[in-house]
Amino acid sequence: MSAAGAIMDEGRVPNPTARLTFMGVGLYAIWKGVLPPVYGLWLSLHTPLRIETAMWTILYYFLTGVGVTAGYHRLWSHKSYNAGSLLQLYLLLGGAAGFQKSALWWATTHRVHHRYVDTPEDPHSIEQGIFHAHMGWILFPRQTPLPAVDIKDLTSNRLVMWQHNNYEVISLIMGIVFPTVVAGYGWNDWWGGLAYSALLRIFFFQQGTFCINSLAHWLGDTPYDDKHSPRDHLFTAILTLGEGYHNFHHEFPTDYRNGVKWWQYDPSKWFIWVCEQTGFADDLSRSSDNVIGKGEYQQQNKKLEVFKSSLKWGVPPAQLPQMTWQDFEGAVKDGGQSLIIINGIVHDIEPFYNEHPGGKGIISAYIGKDATAQFNGEVYEHSNAAHNLLDDFRIAALVGADEPEKEK
Repeated sequence: MSAAGAIMDEGRVPNPTARLTFMGVGLYAIWKGVLPPVYGLWLSLHTPLRIETAMWTILYYFLTGVGVTAGYHRLWSHKSYNAGSLLQLYLLLGGAAGFQKSALWWATTHRVHHRYVDTPEDPHSIEQGIFHAHMGWILFPRQTPLPAVDIKDLTSNRLVMWQHNNYEVISLIMGIVFPTVVAGYGWNDWWGGLAYSALLRIFFFQQGTFCINSLAHWLGDTPYDDKHSPRDHLFTAILTLGEGYHNFHHEFPTDYRNGVKWWQYDPSKWFIWVCEQTGFADDLSRSSDNVIGKGEYQQQNKKLEVFKSSLKWGVPPAQLPQMTWQDFEGAVKDGGQSLIIINGIVHDIEPFYNEHPGGKGIISAYIGKDATAQFNGEVYEHSNAAHNLLDDFRIAALVGADEPEKEK
């Protein structure tokens, strides 16, 4: 088999529902995605939430959440930094505790998403609706294999393959048994540990993570590029431990940061940075500030051009009809028009005559004359708004002989 063929084969992770009927997929979805949180909710209605359990649930939420954000996503999907074996083991255990399948499956699916974003091959394309992007693609998986991507780095990682081959057991221990045992032995709250620290924690963390595929492609701004759907929003970042700056992420996927600005909420980047400082991680990928800046400039300029096109700028001087000085004088003396000349353009100021801030007496003194020098600073240096206002009053471009010297 050729090397390319090997990569194609390695790029496909088996779909556990691929051989199920449509009804079978529905039952599988109910068993895996509906019954656990429903049971957890039912338990919570009969189990008071103790302060110790609440604090443990929140702590375990963050401790295991980085397994998906800093591990599944930034380490194994995008190789944005290098992690030692101890950190990798921690992230694999934490990721399994979130019940989002193995790192191998997650990273493979995510690489397909980046390669085919917003197309029919995108596993959770927002083009198929926000519910499909959020969790419909999980509850009712596609029956055809994902497009192949290169995952040789993952299949050659012994820890990743260990977690993949033992995922069901690891996820059960880390996601259900361990948090329940801690609450049970710690403060004798076995049922609270099961309800809150295990089942409901898994449900809410899953919903938060799913927001990366739904809200992050639907809500927010596009400060770096708008060719595709990814967007940046603080609300999504709060829900996803910092993964909400998705427009930046899709532009710079190998950067270990999502919130690239120092003030942006991204606990996952802070976790990775701390790991670097303590020697558990190295070779953090940081995109060039200059390249990031160029992307911001180009997108801002693009948005400004769109905004500019929504404004009225008057008839361009090159498209104005031509008027000689004699025609100008005749229109003022014989036609009674309130015309002035500024920068070689004839303006009809009749609509503005009574609104001039300096009064009618000031502006009337320049009717029938070239007021360029006075307008540009000889008398008063007019504001930018005044220059823009003139655009609305253009009627002609002055050509031919200049104003007679005696009139000046």
